Amino acid sequence: MNVISHRGYWKNPDEKNGEIAFARSFRDGFGTETDLRDRDGVLVVSHDPAGATAISAERLLDIHQRHNSRLTLALNIKADGLQSMLTALLRRFEPADFFVFDMSIPDTLVWMSHGVPFFTRHSDVEPSPALYEQAAGVWLDGFESDWWDIDVIRRHVDAGKRVCIVSPDLHRRDRRPVWDRLAEDDFIHRSGEVILCTDFPGEAREIFE
Repeated sequence: MNVISHRGYWKNPDEKNGEIAFARSFRDGFGTETDLRDRDGVLVVSHDPAGATAISAERLLDIHQRHNSRLTLALNIKADGLQSMLTALLRRFEPADFFVFDMSIPDTLVWMSHGVPFFTRHSDVEPSPALYEQAAGVWLDGFESDWWDIDVIRRHVDAGKRVCIVSPDLHRRDRRPVWDRLAEDDFIHRSGEVILCTDFPGEAREIFE
């Protein structure tokens, strides 16, 4: 299983989506999930409306390339219409493994027309993943509960999809019951198509690797 950090490998909340957290994540061999939006015509990294301290997406990709451009980038798209800006950066930096997700359905269709791999959502409030056939993978989430089981993951993988599991800690729930369930299953360990996104990548590595 491929473990990735959530908004970088941060040690205190102030580091989230910042250069220190991204450099630490890539240096330690973890890909990352992060948030992209535009500010004054520039693509930046920010979960909320971007302030003056938000780093540019160009800087993120530069840090990624300097450390290990093969590490996974899960790019959470926070605004419509970012295709031209992001595809220009992707052509320049050529990351080996990336996908976009969390867009509106109309905006997803535009990403499809640009040939950018995207993950569709499957969660307790989204029981029918949109554009499933066209999706490269599934963002498997649980807002209110850890509703899914290993068979859900297996069915997606058998359908040719990668699966990124949202660790319960991203929703401020205890991660260990889910991690223990995953650690006990040989399929999860064998599959190169399963990703875990967590705020605790170092701890996850100790369990899964």
